[in-house]
Amino acid sequence: MSKSRIAAIDVGNDALKANFGKMENEMYIPNVIARDMTDRPVIGIEELDEKEAINNLHIKVHSPALEENSAIYRVGNLATKASNSAELDPGSSKSEEDQTLVMLFAALALDAVESGEFSDRNGLYEANYTLGTGLPIREVKEGKDVGYRAQLLGSVHQVEFLVTPKHQGKKVNIKFDEVKVYPEGFAAYVNLIMDNDLKVINKELMDKQILIQDIGGLSTDIAVIRNRNVDDDKAQGFNLGVAEALEDIREAIRTKHGVELDSRRDVVDIITRKNNRHHIMVKGSRTNVHDITDHILLELAKKEYRFLKNTWAKNSQSEICYFVGGGSAVLKDYIKALNNKLDGFNIEFFEDENESIWMMANAYYKLITDFVKRQDKTEQPQQAKKEAAAPVAATKEK
Repeated sequence: MSKSRIAAIDVGNDALKANFGKMENEMYIPNVIARDMTDRPVIGIEELDEKEAINNLHIKVHSPALEENSAIYRVGNLATKASNSAELDPGSSKSEEDQTLVMLFAALALDAVESGEFSDRNGLYEANYTLGTGLPIREVKEGKDVGYRAQLLGSVHQVEFLVTPKHQGKKVNIKFDEVKVYPEGFAAYVNLIMDNDLKVINKELMDKQILIQDIGGLSTDIAVIRNRNVDDDKAQGFNLGVAEALEDIREAIRTKHGVELDSRRDVVDIITRKNNRHHIMVKGSRTNVHDITDHILLELAKKEYRFLKNTWAKNSQSEICYFVGGGSAVLKDYIKALNNKLDGFNIEFFEDENESIWMMANAYYKLITDFVKRQDKTEQPQQAKKEAAAPVAATKEK
């Protein structure tokens, strides 16, 4: 049996973020897929292998966990250029979408062929993983994590690379030795109090009652942490994220300026980049779209702030609320301004937007690494007992 490799994967509504092995490989792939043909046209195909595989993922996925089995997809950056690209829709459940699994399998397969951890036989890789991942609190409270985990554990999932640089024709059989599905709010809490070596770094937070508001693409989760655990009765999930606002901005830009943006990812870039923020190119001229983005994002920020206000009213002894997730990076300035003008809650954002965006993937890594270490400690004494018993058994046989 192949050695099991650690994978910590956050299939976010905006992008997949993943850490593998001993964090020597991290992966960021926009959460966009597009159905495709077996042989996609490539301009300059002789130069295909000089391109980055992660930007040109073209795969066929076989898995009984999928509703549409053996379908062909462009994934990530390659998919954003397709006219039929698909992003997750508002109101959908992450655990029940083929897109979530396609993204997950694509990332694992790419790591399998590039990590050097798994040997291949005629281009076929047998890859074993111990996976840490998560779902929104709302879905965990509904028990959807159980079915999601069972789908992954119970089968072999195969990814075949089609017209993909460096990996064309390779196949990866993915098997899971263990799958841990964590509630996203609790994962964020773990990331706040522990470093990558699982040492406590924010001891003062451990005994406080805190709120964590995770704003994603399709949903918002507010976790209430007390006694170092998520209070299941108080935790809430809302079917509102930044995706709908990003689509509204795309449509408004198309209507007003005649510019078609490829995906929500392009809108996020316009809103958050350091240079020329809130600007697009229109017929070769740099054009300010702040009037569009400002109005739409402010309205969303008001709704998110209302969630915070209502949750805090029901949990009045909370000491601080941390805003995390990609949506928090988009709405940070608006929520801060509202809070300064209105209630003045004790809220905290991460100034490093990368830290907020990677928080879940980093948390899953800490949690799954801790699980593996505890498993190893449990198995070592059992193995020692077996080895000690072996000579005795051999003597008896004689």
